[in-house]
Amino acid sequence: MSSSPSPAAAPAAQEHLGHVVFISAAAAMGGFLFGYDSAVINGAVTGIQEHFGVGNGETAFVVAIALLGSAAGAVIAGRLADHLGRVRTMLLAAVLFAISGVGSMFPPTIEVLGFWRVVGGIAIGIASVIAPTYIAEVAPTAYRGRLASFQQLAIVLGITVSQLANWALNQAAGGESTNHLGGVQAWQWMLGVEAVPALVYGLMALAIPESPRYLIADGRDAQAREVLSEVEGPDVDLDARIAEIRAVLDTSHKPRAKDLLGGRFGLLPIVWVGIGASVFQQFVGINVIFYYSSFLWQSVGIDESNSLLISLSTSIINVIGTVVAMALVDRIGRKPLALAGSAGMAVALGVAAWAFSFRQGTGDTATLDDAYATVALVAAHVFVFCFAFSWGVVVWVLLGEMFPNHIRALALSVAASAQWIANWAITVSFPNLSDWNLSATYAIYAGFALLSIPFVAFCIRETKGRALEEMG
Repeated sequence: MSSSPSPAAAPAAQEHLGHVVFISAAAAMGGFLFGYDSAVINGAVTGIQEHFGVGNGETAFVVAIALLGSAAGAVIAGRLADHLGRVRTMLLAAVLFAISGVGSMFPPTIEVLGFWRVVGGIAIGIASVIAPTYIAEVAPTAYRGRLASFQQLAIVLGITVSQLANWALNQAAGGESTNHLGGVQAWQWMLGVEAVPALVYGLMALAIPESPRYLIADGRDAQAREVLSEVEGPDVDLDARIAEIRAVLDTSHKPRAKDLLGGRFGLLPIVWVGIGASVFQQFVGINVIFYYSSFLWQSVGIDESNSLLISLSTSIINVIGTVVAMALVDRIGRKPLALAGSAGMAVALGVAAWAFSFRQGTGDTATLDDAYATVALVAAHVFVFCFAFSWGVVVWVLLGEMFPNHIRALALSVAASAQWIANWAITVSFPNLSDWNLSATYAIYAGFALLSIPFVAFCIRETKGRALEEMG
């Protein structure tokens, strides 16, 4: 049975869209913290190295360890969402974000900093699963793609704000992240400020309703009716919508790990597709830009202050590309955006690899002629734009809607966990790979961008305009 809005229901959905936008934005606040927490380390890397006297290997470990926490958080998020409900799970993530921010601000050792990074990573993993799940479940079908895009928009805004905060704190400290501000080094403020948006996230989560699908599964039909009326409008046949959702739930059972098994390669084909999309999203090297851009540009002779300014400009391009995706994802579909982005990323990464091949020297003495540095900067910005208008948004939209109802939360957890493991592999390997051969490293990322084209063409199924109950 299709739940696409009837002509009579469409005006009601439009009338109530403002309320749905607020609900989706509140849920996506977890994405803001996801972006902030994951990218803020970029500005603190140099300060951490100097404060604790560690090299690239230890620094890479501290940066990447949060991603293993994210994988663990993604794994447990589905269970938490089904047991506690979507809203309570958001509140738990908010608490973990706040604790991580304060703890990371005052670490006595590099190992303790790593611990608090893991705590923050768990919160990121939970937020990466719960927001797309919740938004997909409350959004009217006609607007689901754009509303699900709020997750990625929030992520890129979080990245941008973190880079802006890093740059501002660095400037206030005289251009050195180890200089003091109010008795605390600048890099410590960079990590600690996260507690503020974490508090906002918790307050916003308290102001939104529980998912109607979770309420129906929990036997609270009256509350589900109220929520459906709020998000889809009173002109919708609420009895029919509740009956439709219940029919799907009644023919399913509480998801278990074995429900994801099947097919020739262990897991269900649709789960492998979700994992593949998650892995390709990371293997193009996008988070190298957001975790290590200050390190990257310093490695070709740009000073710390200017490298942070470049990181900020890249984040702004990321926001612009995400807004473009939000405008297009429900108009032209998920697959066309992904294919266009893959082609653009492959070209941009290839150009960056060529430009970096002219780097001279290594480590602190490395330089890149102005002409090639300009080409590399432009290529990096084009790469970020192509990612932002395609894979950055499309993957999170797909993960929130591509799986059947009875395994959605669990399957999304598995796919998101794979994404974090892939992110960890790229993040932990980049410093050593860049020391080995920066140009070849970017050529590898370009190769994955090329491989993503046939993956999208042959494995991804278009979900534009389809009700969640139709997924299978």
